[in-house]
Amino acid sequence: MGGIQRARRQTLGDILEKSRGRFPEKLALRFEEESLTYEQLDTIVNQAAQAIAARGLQKGERAAVLSRNSMDFAILTFALAKAGLIMVPINYMLNAEDIAYILRHADVSVCFVSPEFLSIAEQAVALSGAQPQLRSIISHPSLPTGEWMPFRELIATYPATAPDVELADDDVVQILYTSGTESKPKGVMLTHKNLISEYVSTIIAGDMTEDDVAVHALPLFHCAQLHCFLGPYIYLGGSGIILEQATPTLMLETVEKFGATQLFCPPTVWIALLRSPEFSARDLSSLKKCYYGAAIMPVEILKEVNSRLPHADFYNFYGQTEVSPLATVLKPKDQLRKAGSAGKPALNVETRIVDDYGNEVPRGEVGEIVHRTSHAMLGYFRDEEKTEAAFADGWFHSGDLGVMDKEGYITIVDRKKDMIKSGGENVSSREVEETIYEHPKVSEVAVIGVPHPYWIEAVTAVVVPKANELLTPDEILAFCKDRLSSYKAPKHAVVVDRLPRNPSGKILKRELRIQYQELSKQPD
Repeated sequence: MGGIQRARRQTLGDILEKSRGRFPEKLALRFEEESLTYEQLDTIVNQAAQAIAARGLQKGERAAVLSRNSMDFAILTFALAKAGLIMVPINYMLNAEDIAYILRHADVSVCFVSPEFLSIAEQAVALSGAQPQLRSIISHPSLPTGEWMPFRELIATYPATAPDVELADDDVVQILYTSGTESKPKGVMLTHKNLISEYVSTIIAGDMTEDDVAVHALPLFHCAQLHCFLGPYIYLGGSGIILEQATPTLMLETVEKFGATQLFCPPTVWIALLRSPEFSARDLSSLKKCYYGAAIMPVEILKEVNSRLPHADFYNFYGQTEVSPLATVLKPKDQLRKAGSAGKPALNVETRIVDDYGNEVPRGEVGEIVHRTSHAMLGYFRDEEKTEAAFADGWFHSGDLGVMDKEGYITIVDRKKDMIKSGGENVSSREVEETIYEHPKVSEVAVIGVPHPYWIEAVTAVVVPKANELLTPDEILAFCKDRLSSYKAPKHAVVVDRLPRNPSGKILKRELRIQYQELSKQPD
């Protein structure tokens, strides 16, 4: 790489090195009993990158990571970037077949897996037909298991300097798989430039500083925790506490114990925190900045959490994986005045509301939300057709329907694509429908999301049985439970004689949502 290009380069590995230069002795990350300063974190990241490079793996090869939150997950985020490999974080709630699809589609060369997922990972590798060159156990001290090597032992003897790999800002650094509305997930290609641009927007939007102590409790395989919080705070030089799981007791205990100033939760987790007896028992006065996203926060919950944490500011982050993921923010001063709104575009984002022909609609009218931003993905991995469709007319099409008011605030009113967000996770209604159609008694099915006090949206199947067939809701639920990952399986099932349609024959899911909006309030 030429001198000018190297001097101007800004990658994920580079931002860690810069923070090390500014704050070598400052706490970077803590996980359970392990604490690493910025100097220690960068050192072990370099060792890991050297170990990966020494295996003969080439720039651009894909490395799958299947793990709960851990120090090793964070280390790998930056080590793979320095080694030039593309990280593929995998949702650990997926079943073996779902994981196998990702391994096969991404054509992974490396698998890093925590011990509790070793069995399902081996099943997935076998189903995928993949032949990873390197298989490693991460997250906990462990003995070698067959072909799986302990991560810390693997990297311990390697140099503490970054490997000599030619990297560029617009190289793909991660592929995150998102369900979308298709039956198979799409691989979102994010570059160093995408992420660092998004980090800048996030830091400004969230009023983040190097003095913050952040709690990283939600899954790091998800772009929200990984790229709205972990990455930006490493960039800033803040301190972070990684939790293996987002359990209310542990989260609240951690805030009190370490004087955390920052906490992110989707609405379902904020509800769980509010209902925990620990919420009132713990000293949460250190919390100054609280964030939510991934789903709409019920207004009553927003009012309650504001009243119980009066010293904290709240922020709503809206976006999606394809924009790294931040697009808009609702700032603290507008939380109650504009309750339910997704706010205004973030620093590096231009947003419009357009009709089906790409024309901007008047304020107050519903249309599709589109963005122009340096956050926007490079494209979908191995899917040029969907990539071109997503960037039609030179804008990224979110697939969400929204309305912009006279002040420029955006409210999400529906999803153009039939996406259900249950507990902060995306569920493709089409994927669930295709599974239910495999049932021999099913004639037709429509899968929708209905309001739920905890999940925010509950996956609900409305099913028409074949003529002369007796089909019960319990039978449908059991059928899905055996075939779908737990968060995708319907929470409710309804058996009906017919589905509502428009004159052209399209199923009217909006009518079904209205008809069954009280379903979660009914006794089981």
